[in-house]
Amino acid sequence: MKIGELSERSGASARSIRYYEQVGLLRSQRLSNGYREFDDDALRTVETIKTLLDLGFPTELIERVLPCTGDAGPVEQDCGVLMQRVTEIRDEMDAKARRLTETRDALSRFLAQAEAERAA
Repeated sequence: MKIGELSERSGASARSIRYYEQVGLLRSQRLSNGYREFDDDALRTVETIKTLLDLGFPTELIERVLPCTGDAGPVEQDCGVLMQRVTEIRDEMDAKARRLTETRDALSRFLAQAEAERAA
């Protein structure tokens, strides 16, 4: 597929796709007219890249993680240590989410109590 179609189907801008290719996260074939041609797996790869970026992963870490997802072709390396780090990141996110939920609940209780005292 051409870059425009990949952009449309993935929701990533053509500029982002060119950047992913420039930093080695994505590969394409160049046609005789200079156009990029991406294989069908590129869509899943771009979606994975976008997800990892949304999670706050820097491109340097994505470059290391992507082969472990199977989205960059067969897994060629031992991904155990890397996947452990990704697990730690996930667990840190869970802890932050719990703290945010606890803070939100405490604020809700405070507001409810303040409203009840004002109404009394």
